[in-house]
Amino acid sequence: MLSQKILAIDIGGSAIKSGLWGNEALTELPSYPTPKTWDEMKAYLKLLVEEHQITDGVAISAPGAVNVEEGVIYGVSAVPYLHRFPIKQELADFLSVPVSFQNDANCAALAEIWQGNAKGLESAALMIIGTGIGGGIAINGKLRSGTNLFGGEFGYQVMNDDTLETLSDLGSPVAMSKRFSNIKADDRSYTSKEIFDLAEAGDELAQEQIDYFYNALSIGIYNILVSLDPDRVLIGGGISTREDLLFNIEERVQQLLLKKGAKELKASIMPCKFLSQANLIGAVYQFLEEQD
Repeated sequence: MLSQKILAIDIGGSAIKSGLWGNEALTELPSYPTPKTWDEMKAYLKLLVEEHQITDGVAISAPGAVNVEEGVIYGVSAVPYLHRFPIKQELADFLSVPVSFQNDANCAALAEIWQGNAKGLESAALMIIGTGIGGGIAINGKLRSGTNLFGGEFGYQVMNDDTLETLSDLGSPVAMSKRFSNIKADDRSYTSKEIFDLAEAGDELAQEQIDYFYNALSIGIYNILVSLDPDRVLIGGGISTREDLLFNIEERVQQLLLKKGAKELKASIMPCKFLSQANLIGAVYQFLEEQD
């Protein structure tokens, strides 16, 4: 296992990240725009396999509901050509090396289970905050994907009975940016960083929208805590690097637990250890587990 060289791939809606795993470490490669078709994708992956002389295998993190046993990706994603055919077998035959697939949020969870802040825990819930909110549930070091592969899809929580808005609708920084830009209505599209900067400068609308964002995330985490009672909740995604995020979420979660009579529930909330490399590292772990 130590001498293996594995090509790790993270398929995103706009770009593909890749890296080489060898000697227990990941070496990142340049990213590449996501191909428009499956044939173009296969050709790009074959180029990487040949260029880096990969013979041990290819570990892939992909969007969608990945059925690991069947080697098929169900659901929907920003890369529609990946879905509903025996993708794993077809790619393994095309590349002539073993291939593994796992859902991208599950890969982030696996990275934390293997070498990160969920290592050694009996249970952990991982909330990955991006354009939407995904996640994973780990029990005794294994992913709990669920009967229908929806285990850890925390973003589907309905947060508003009237509008049926979900946690992904209310608790993602992208959704916050859209809300702020629509209300501001000055023909600009603001980024979440700009909104945080405006809030620090005293902008009341920015402060209001950030508070709304924090409250939504906190309710989502509260629901996870009272449903699963995990040893730890880990927060991932680019937003998790904000130093004030954890403080604001923890404060609100503790208030909810107190108000709802669950003050004995001890909430351990931490950032994920791995950020940009999480999906690649988790994909490698999935591959190694399948090869054992």
